[in-house]
Amino acid sequence: MDIRKVKKLIELLEESNISEIEIKEGEESVRITRGGGNVPPVLVAPMAAPAPALTSAPAPVAPAATAEEAPVVAPALNGHVVKSPMVGSFYRSPSPSSPALVEVGQHVKVGDVICIIEAMKMMNQIETDKAGVIEAILVENGQAVEFDQPLITIV
Repeated sequence: MDIRKVKKLIELLEESNISEIEIKEGEESVRITRGGGNVPPVLVAPMAAPAPALTSAPAPVAPAATAEEAPVVAPALNGHVVKSPMVGSFYRSPSPSSPALVEVGQHVKVGDVICIIEAMKMMNQIETDKAGVIEAILVENGQAVEFDQPLITIV
């Protein structure tokens, strides 16, 4: 399913009183749900079913958080932050054998492709909207990213 169709569905959802919509095209399906209030719509794309586990050992249980533990605080981001425009997988290069599109310390101009987000088997080139120097790359290659998640900082 084309990402433009998904964006159009989100726009239609925002303009209407509908709180959820699900569309199926062949084997592909997309469900978009909107929460109450001013919460933006959330895109939920089904993935392939995971393979059954071959182990009979129970999964380890994470210890419960105690009241004494300090809350996790995100570090302050300096400079201009390029955020993910969509949910998908972050890639630093167009292919595994290609060099990274940008490195820390590299100068970039407005419109330079700085990374790729794969969403629904489509590769989306993410361009910078600010000229400057790449200060930090905040996401690992191949890592799943959320909408509006900080990816790269430019100073």
